[in-house]
Amino acid sequence: MNLIAIGDNVVDCYLDQNKYYPGGNCVNVAVNAKKNGAENVAYMGVFATDQKAEHIKHALNQESIDFEYSRTAEGISGQPQVSLTPEGDRVFIGGPKNTVQHVLKLQLTEKDLEYISQYDLCHVSCYSSMEGELAKLSKVIDISYDFSNKLDLDYVELVAKHIKHAFFSAAELNDHELKAFIDKISEFDFEVVALTRGGLPALFIKDNHIYEQTLNPIKVIDTMGAGDSLIAGFLVNYISGADMNVSIERATKSAENTCKMYGGFGYPKEF
Repeated sequence: MNLIAIGDNVVDCYLDQNKYYPGGNCVNVAVNAKKNGAENVAYMGVFATDQKAEHIKHALNQESIDFEYSRTAEGISGQPQVSLTPEGDRVFIGGPKNTVQHVLKLQLTEKDLEYISQYDLCHVSCYSSMEGELAKLSKVIDISYDFSNKLDLDYVELVAKHIKHAFFSAAELNDHELKAFIDKISEFDFEVVALTRGGLPALFIKDNHIYEQTLNPIKVIDTMGAGDSLIAGFLVNYISGADMNVSIERATKSAENTCKMYGGFGYPKEF
């Protein structure tokens, strides 16, 4: 299975540690796809020109993630600031808005599309600012998309026709709201839908059948990137031919491994 992730790269700044870690949904999914057995994994995005961007590139090199088709722009990296709750949950509390990813959007060329088409699946997130590129991207490759907590149905409808596998964070929905949301998104032509629910079991939907994740008791160090790791673990196994139950089980193990370390996939660096 070969995967390319296109979109966001950041460093997550842990104020309680005075350290930062490479991350961003698409970077995390790329690295964890490799950890879950994907043979070839690439990342494409816009890198800044600061030391934080160099650290992200270093981590990607260490994890054997190809990023040669990425761009570089003068400016600073995304660097959200986060603090840790007693339960190990990371809470985002702000960060600079004048980053290269806030200012610039990636536009795909014909050469990019030819390169991307060599992969089995492309992963994009709502933080990638790629909405305008999805139409031409979907013509050359299947797309998985992390909507995160963007549950607005107008937004979902805007991109849904280009997406094959959809991931949502539905932790803020109560049971009634969750059922109503599932009923609404069933109108879209997704092959697989997954909804994470914070500390509750995630739900996966295929062919109108709902699969519930089985959670295992683990010692949580840090939840940063756990959802991204779940996505990567599921996609690699599902696209490789595993059935839904096996794919969910292995995705859960992937997320568990991420919860046992600081950062999306390690590589701390002091400010």
